[in-house]
Amino acid sequence: MSNQEELIGDFLGVLSAISDGLAGIAKEMHRANIIQIQRLFAEQLDRSIDDPLLAEALSTLDGISEDRRRQMIFANRQYGLILLAYRVGVIDRGELLGDLKILSRNSVFAEYWQRTAEHRGLLPEESLEARTGRAVDAVMDERLDALEEWWVVAPESTTPAD
Repeated sequence: MSNQEELIGDFLGVLSAISDGLAGIAKEMHRANIIQIQRLFAEQLDRSIDDPLLAEALSTLDGISEDRRRQMIFANRQYGLILLAYRVGVIDRGELLGDLKILSRNSVFAEYWQRTAEHRGLLPEESLEARTGRAVDAVMDERLDALEEWWVVAPESTTPAD
């Protein structure tokens, strides 16, 4: 192999490393942008929790009290935070599902989830939110099954007659 071929090979290796580095930087910038947008969204949610007029402008849920609207907005905020943690790689899929299972035990979140089912139906089917929504739906179904089992009362045991 000539010296020139060696130099070209080395040069291509350096270009490949630069390309990989730039791809990594682009990925990190994308994650930073996701975090920034989520921060702005959270700030709006926080403002709407503090101000009923803003809550009414932000919320699409009808027929609920101001206090319940605040709770629904907070449930949405918590769900968004868990989803963000997954999107940026702070938690893995197992932790995502575990956190959502825990959240699903909260009655306010359960009501929020039921009231926003139509909203999730409008999401692109393969989006992260739609896929996560289907997972939470399954978790909520399991939760309801567990509640139904819990409420089943077995008859008192009787001792057999001698």
